[in-house]
Amino acid sequence: MHWSGVITLTTDFGHKGPFAAVMHGVILTRNPNAKVIDLAHDIPPQWPPEAGFWISRAYSYFPRGSIHIAIVDPGVGTEREILVVEYDGHVFMAPDNGLLAPLLDHADNPRIWQLDIERLKSLNLARPSDTFHGRDIFAPVAAELAAGRLALTAIGNSVSEWTPGWLDDPDVSPGKVSGTIITIDAFGNLISNIDQALIKDFREPVAHIAGHQIPTLTTYGRAKPGDLLALINSFGVIEIAKSEGSAAEGIGSERGAPLVMMDGYKT
Repeated sequence: MHWSGVITLTTDFGHKGPFAAVMHGVILTRNPNAKVIDLAHDIPPQWPPEAGFWISRAYSYFPRGSIHIAIVDPGVGTEREILVVEYDGHVFMAPDNGLLAPLLDHADNPRIWQLDIERLKSLNLARPSDTFHGRDIFAPVAAELAAGRLALTAIGNSVSEWTPGWLDDPDVSPGKVSGTIITIDAFGNLISNIDQALIKDFREPVAHIAGHQIPTLTTYGRAKPGDLLALINSFGVIEIAKSEGSAAEGIGSERGAPLVMMDGYKT
């Protein structure tokens, strides 16, 4: 692995308090040349599917040899394991709680290790707290990897299984795709796990959500102010928006809500 020095952070820590900044500090203390990038810290607490969604959709925009830390960890301090994954020229670190399933379920021959703290005594890690593994385990291990002082094969035991994701992949049938709202962005747009490839043969895709039937348009400006629309967003998935407004407020839907795309074309 040729390390780029880039380490991304995706967490549910939010922006109150020093938690994300402390992870920066730990990484830079061990590896001053690291380039630490905050991907997202506003993942809803205890909602790993959103972190997994963004990691799987965003990692390819970073240089090969980057390390991607993702922490949404309801089981911190328990017997849950930490996975370290090498795939597509990148390395991913996350609790084994289904967070990485959106990536691993569709990965071709990923290399996966279960992190073993006992094998990392040479790193002089502090005794991990029961509540902040991001600071005490993830950050220092990522820093040592990115510095080239720690080999992936020294992380722990190689494994071939992982905890399943919390949400099923979209269900696909002729003229119909059923998926889920994964996240809501700052504009109130509802972002789903329905990939554009799943509706590529639809002549007139229509979104069905919370009793609404919503046409699919090419961009926000194609709708009248206040109208709902579906579109394929910049990450290649179906998004429900409201022109000059918030679709989340207008529809009243939240993360985890069902979304169905149907071909409305009539012969």
